Amino acid sequence: MFDRDKWGEILQALSANVFRTVLTAFGVFWGIFILVILLAASNGLENGVRKGFSGIATNTMFIWTQSVSKPYKGLPIGRQFNFNNADVPALKEHFPDLRFVSPRNQLGDYQGTNNVIRGTKTAAFGIYGDCPELIQQESMSIIQGRFVNQNDLESKRKVAVIGQGVINQMYMPGEDVIGSYIKINGINFMVVGVYKSRNTDRGGEEAQKNIFIPFTTFQQAFNYGDIVGWMAITAKDDASITELKPEIISFLKARHTIHPDDDRAIGNFDLYEEFAKVNGLFGILTFIAYFVGTLVLLSGVIGISNIMLIVVKERTREIGIRRALGATPGMIRRQILSESIFLTIIAGMAGIAVATGIIALINHILDGMPKEDMMFANPSVNLVVVFIALMILVGSGLLAGLIPAQIAVSVKPVDALRTE
Repeated sequence: MFDRDKWGEILQALSANVFRTVLTAFGVFWGIFILVILLAASNGLENGVRKGFSGIATNTMFIWTQSVSKPYKGLPIGRQFNFNNADVPALKEHFPDLRFVSPRNQLGDYQGTNNVIRGTKTAAFGIYGDCPELIQQESMSIIQGRFVNQNDLESKRKVAVIGQGVINQMYMPGEDVIGSYIKINGINFMVVGVYKSRNTDRGGEEAQKNIFIPFTTFQQAFNYGDIVGWMAITAKDDASITELKPEIISFLKARHTIHPDDDRAIGNFDLYEEFAKVNGLFGILTFIAYFVGTLVLLSGVIGISNIMLIVVKERTREIGIRRALGATPGMIRRQILSESIFLTIIAGMAGIAVATGIIALINHILDGMPKEDMMFANPSVNLVVVFIALMILVGSGLLAGLIPAQIAVSVKPVDALRTE
């Protein structure tokens, strides 16, 4: 029930010394402001990094062959070996928890010698032989045409999917791309699709300078036989590729007569493991945000507690009179606690409001900036965090007023009335 006299008394007590009240409230304002801003910044950085992983099957590892470092079963040290086509179905059969096993081959890259010709133009690009499922593993989207499909693979069609970087170098502005031909190492391929990569690890334009052709066509056209350069292996959602990795490597070692303890023969990159490290980092950043914000907020609460002690000291005679007129210790305690909680919540809500305004302004600025290569996106704080902040404010108000309230009720009315 709303008590007009009670709230009038609270406002009168806090407005008796406005400058002191504002300075006291600023500590809580600043603490909650810092907490919300730090959490929003951590969330924005996390969103930006996660955007870089968007479209990538993060439960994936890449695996390739290296030179053998230990002799085994009469085979010498330093031996070179390759994966082959038979490894793919063998892995799928032996490990039912695998979702994709994609064999891959590569020819050159954008920093190599010229390997692509179109008319009078020549350039160097990365040529990849891939299977259709790669589109579900890599961070790319098809913006024109299509990606390689199963029919391309079975018929060994000479088709290609190219990136925007290839178009910029090999085509005139406005020229039709789909259905045109490019010559890769002297062999003509028809362009059936254009992709756009969201992977910015290599930076902007270079991530678009690749050409994808069917894996079987690559092996036939460039005399690779049944050689598999490396494989992209993705586990199902309910399995961890990191946990499967040792068994997969051991299985491939056995298939290629590699010493079980040879750790150099098969190289790997565990994307899931790296992604888990990133998640752990953001967990630490969130903890630091809460820790720093809470410490700053605690310093503000201590300031309010100190001021409430001064207020109680100044109002000793008033408290004595109220006690003499019949006010109970509970009434006095509730009055002091109400003033403390009210001041804390008002200051804290102001801090949340200002922080929210700044976050909205930052988001407005980010919306007008280029999204490519942006490692900071949509800084925000969800309602759960705001609710937690409100609970912290209420708890802080109680904590700040607890000691002053106890001191107030411990003063005897006779002693209070004697105070000048």
